[in-house]
Amino acid sequence: MPLLPFSCAGVPRQARSQSGFTVIELLVTVAILAVLAALAAPSFNPIIERWRVRGAAEDLQSTIYYARSEAIKRGGGIVIDATGGWSQGWKVGLTSGGAPLREFEALRRVSATQSSSKTKLYVDRWGMVSETDGGVAAAMSILVKPEGKDDGDSSAIRLCIAEGSRVFQKSHGAACA
Repeated sequence: MPLLPFSCAGVPRQARSQSGFTVIELLVTVAILAVLAALAAPSFNPIIERWRVRGAAEDLQSTIYYARSEAIKRGGGIVIDATGGWSQGWKVGLTSGGAPLREFEALRRVSATQSSSKTKLYVDRWGMVSETDGGVAAAMSILVKPEGKDDGDSSAIRLCIAEGSRVFQKSHGAACA
């Protein structure tokens, strides 16, 4: 019988061996990795909570900076309004009304509460933040924490607004000083 040009009949068996994984080996490896990932996933929850809280605190802080710059630019009359509560989102607008200058979405799985339980911050023409329209700038804070956790949680961040309207963060929900 003549050998075809593409036939392996005349080639010794050792030359035909191939290296690699079988489908069974690959499936077993994937199954083991899936089990290990499932075991490690719960340990990521605190990290994810910290990221959410930090992002929300930074959003609030940048909102205050934005409102202060708008108030200085426009000669005052700016309000940060969280009518449904800080966790439900907030708007930056003019105290005289009209369309908001900027709107922020509700926080996901994060709770935010102002120290005085008010939901508005007013900014005058000098960039000073107060809790009443035309009021004197006073120290205040907004506590940002994971939903359902207590105020002293390790992920909690207290956003402090000092009397001079300087904004800074305190970790673990520590009091502003």
